[in-house]
Amino acid sequence: MLFTIFGATNMRKLSYLVFLLCILISFKDQNADTKRNLNDSERSSSSSSSLSSSSSRDWSPLMQASRAVFLSVNEEDGEEPYRNLEYDFYRDSCPEAESIVQEMIRYLYKIRSNVAPALLRLVFHDCFIEGCDASVLLDAAEGNDSEKDSPPNESLKGFDIIDIIKEELEQVCPGVVSCADILVLAAREGVVQAGGPFYPLFTGRRDSMVSFSDTATNELPPPQADLSETLASFSSRGFDSRETVSLLGAHSIGVIHCKFFQDRLYNFGRTNQPDPSLDTDFLNLMKSKCSNISSTSSAPSPSFVGVPSSSTSVAPSPHFDGSPSSHFDGSPSSCFDGSPSSSAADLHSFEDSLSSSVEEQGVDMAYDGPEVGFGTVYYRSLLQGKGILYADQQLMTGEETGIWVRAYASDVSMFRRDFALAMMKLSNLRTLTAPMGQIRLNCSKVA
Repeated sequence: MLFTIFGATNMRKLSYLVFLLCILISFKDQNADTKRNLNDSERSSSSSSSLSSSSSRDWSPLMQASRAVFLSVNEEDGEEPYRNLEYDFYRDSCPEAESIVQEMIRYLYKIRSNVAPALLRLVFHDCFIEGCDASVLLDAAEGNDSEKDSPPNESLKGFDIIDIIKEELEQVCPGVVSCADILVLAAREGVVQAGGPFYPLFTGRRDSMVSFSDTATNELPPPQADLSETLASFSSRGFDSRETVSLLGAHSIGVIHCKFFQDRLYNFGRTNQPDPSLDTDFLNLMKSKCSNISSTSSAPSPSFVGVPSSSTSVAPSPHFDGSPSSHFDGSPSSCFDGSPSSSAADLHSFEDSLSSSVEEQGVDMAYDGPEVGFGTVYYRSLLQGKGILYADQQLMTGEETGIWVRAYASDVSMFRRDFALAMMKLSNLRTLTAPMGQIRLNCSKVA
């Protein structure tokens, strides 16, 4: 018996090591180039010593990948035992699960690309509060307030997308695929469709039976936060400065609604004046986009506040740092051809709501011209002092965070790799696995 347990444990570790090595091989050449480019650019700057000290610790792809990939593996006594996930967890119980999610998001993205930033924001709000357990999807119930109704989450979108996918999967594999796994897989595919990097995901998450409204209200980082507050918020979830800067690159896509930065335009720091750090031309541009917004204080909202835009559509890269693995060959699954029959009514209703919806006033992240790459516009705008959110522009006030902003602005490949690793880490935060949690049959209700 002990031999069997020992053998199973080591086989699992071995499979993770093989998986990790595959990632490292794909990163090896790219990492060498980006290190040379970064070192060359930083050698001529006054902050090169800071970069050098962080590079020796952070630049190893082995350290980066292992930190993200093995977060879900219990390696130390006393660690939470429910963190164990598996790669391709549904290979036997529901082998078409991941391809169904992929094809559904591809189909919906063609209707309107705002599904990508909506899902990216939704997964951040879920994982940042008590882990990736789909608690953000729950409706209010007796004795438990909903995270959806907390002030930072009032503008969240994408719940109907998850419901549509869940209904399709319930037709194929009843009671098997968790809402938590659907959410992280859908968000990953949304990133890919928007031109961002592909990243491998472990699965086997289970769903929370409670929601955490008060935690969401108090602990999601607001867009008005200064740098120290933002870094402390992300650090409390295990993200260092580099990872924080890369995760905020999610603001590369979507529309930032005026209500989240109106104080910078009209009443910064309750002075009844605009933020003095804003470039005059940029200030006038943002005011023209938000001409009918009053100067009342902004509602709290988390850092991932980019509300979806229908104008963002960039072809994915054919390489690892942006392309699907060979497991996803792009062909429709046998049970899903791009327009599922089992959830056709919901899907048509979703299409109608997209075509008839009126977007709130806001500024498209591609305000200065077409996107040239996921992440590029965002970081270059910060270098120009044109960060839309105060918390974003604050990244340039810190020495270390400023270094990474400049690095990502000049090397999109470096950003794509770091963003992929950070998203893997985010997706593995405090996950529930059996016997913890449950598999909901309806993502908005406890089973």
